[in-house]
Order: sequence, then structure tokens, then C-alpha cells
Amino acid sequence: MREFELIDRLAERVGEAGVAGGERVMIGIGDDAAVTDPPGATVTSVDMIVEGVHFRRSTGSLREAGRKALATALSDIAAMGAEAGEAYVGLGVPPDLDQDGALDLLAGLADVAAETGTALVGGDVTAAPAIALAVTVVGHVESADAAVGRGGAAPGQVVCITGELGGAAAGLLLTERPELREEVDAEVADALVRRLNDPRPRLAAGAALARSGAAAMIDVSDGLGADAGHVARASEAWLTIDLGDVPVQEGVAEVASAAGLDAFDLAAGGGEDYELLAALAPDLVEDASAAVRETGAALSVIGRVSTGCGVELRATDGSVRPARGFEHRGTG
Repeated sequence: MREFELIDRLAERVGEAGVAGGERVMIGIGDDAAVTDPPGATVTSVDMIVEGVHFRRSTGSLREAGRKALATALSDIAAMGAEAGEAYVGLGVPPDLDQDGALDLLAGLADVAAETGTALVGGDVTAAPAIALAVTVVGHVESADAAVGRGGAAPGQVVCITGELGGAAAGLLLTERPELREEVDAEVADALVRRLNDPRPRLAAGAALARSGAAAMIDVSDGLGADAGHVARASEAWLTIDLGDVPVQEGVAEVASAAGLDAFDLAAGGGEDYELLAALAPDLVEDASAAVRETGAALSVIGRVSTGCGVELRATDGSVRPARGFEHRGTG
């Protein structure tokens, strides 16, 4: 497989998928560089997924890996309350990945691009020892002040979370220990593994939270404890999370029990759920919940912000759990 031949085929597929540009793209894929003309302010994030660390071919398809690469990058845009704009993809191709496999990866990227209104406007291809996808995404907001960072949490606010947690961590356990599937309904187990392999960025929910007055926001990629810690440090505030109020995905408790673990440890420390953690004034929660519900997600109050700097995960029995997060390790 020649590099330029592969680039031509990738560019052709992007055109066929209808995600090569938009009203902001003046020059897109196929030139030396892309040219865009966006309004307002831009929000930019870079993310990478690597075979053996974030996915493996034995437990998920290449198309799912492509989907995950763009979805996880867009989750950072969602956490800023921005609209998806453009994406640039660097693809590392190992010797055992043929052209069809590379095109499967691109098909996954194109799927998510089409679903989220993201334009694939450029990138690069190089040889690599394992599959690697480095994705730069650009989002758009009306002004710089409209973007929501991590540093706005303040005493008196409440801590909220979209959706449910623990599914990706339980899905990882099911892929690493297939015998645990015997303890969970087959459809539920499949949903947990999908949560790991095919996450969905909460772009609409992030925009809704931003419009509703979210003071701080972050996507839960490293685990609730770790990501709450990022907000606490950036805001110089103390976040208390009541684990009994954390919504947990169906099947997590059964997988955790079969593995000899606590379901809330999976929900609070597992990572890769890509839900949004936000700090809001209490009087904004009702309207924010309604706005998030219109996007197809739920919003739950799970804690509060007070003076200090740190995170406390409080269990239903009053004990305090360590605010750990997911540490990336090889899975191949």
C-alpha cells in the first residue's frame, strides 16, 4: 500500500461521505492546508487513541476504533459548550493494516462526522508500529466568553452529571474477563461493551448546559473522581460528591459483583464514559435539566461545591472513597 495512493482513497471516501466541508470551509481536504472562515471564537482540542491502549482489534471493529477516535476528541468540545466544526486526523498505519482496514477506520470517523456535523478537512498518514489516530477538533462559540472552562466552580453551587456512569469500565471488564458475561443479560452486556468501544459525545447537552449558565464543565474521560479533581484544582474549590446520587448504568452492579468489586468504584473511577460534569447555581438546575432532557440526556445533581480545594467522594454509609481515576495501560 503506497502512502499517496492511500491518501487519495481516504480523500475520495471523505468526499463520498459528504463530510469534506461546510459553510466555514474555504479549502478542505486534498490541498497543502485547510482554510476556514469561522465566526466568533474557536475552541480547539487534540486527542489520540492508540491500539493496545485505548482499543484492540480482537474485541472491537476498526470502524468502532475510528468512531471512538473522533467521538472522544469531540467530547472535549462538548465540555466547553461549543458547536462541532472541523476535524484534522493523523493516521499511523502499521505493516499489518491494509488499505481496506484503513478505509474502515475512516468510515468510522466519517460516521461520527456526519452524525455531529463535523467536517473532515485534513490530516496526514505515516507508518507506525501500531494503529494510532491523532485527532485535532475545532469547535465554535459566539464569543470567547461563551466557552465554559473548568475554573468557574464556586461555593454554593451544585455538581451535576449527564447520563449514567460506570458502563465503559464494566464493558472493559467484560472484554478482559469474558466469563463475567454469564452474570449479565446478553443485551445488557452488549450495551456495556458498546459504551466502551463506541462512546457518544454530549455535544447538544454541553451546548444546553452552557446556555443554561453552567459555571464550570468537564467531560468524564478519566473517571468521576479524577475529573472532579481537575475542576476542583482549576476552580480552587472543594467538590463533595454523594455516590448514592450518582446514576449508574444498567448491568454495572452485576458485573462489579461478579468481579468482586464495588459498583460505585467502577462508576467513580473507571473512566471513558464521556458524560459531562458541571457546576451550576442551584436556581438554574431545573431549567438546565429541562434543556438537557430535550437533547435526549438526563441531568442529575450529585454533589455540591464549598470552600477549600479538593474532592470528597462520600459513600452512602458515610465513608469517604479515594478520588481515583482511570490510568491508561496496555490492553493488547
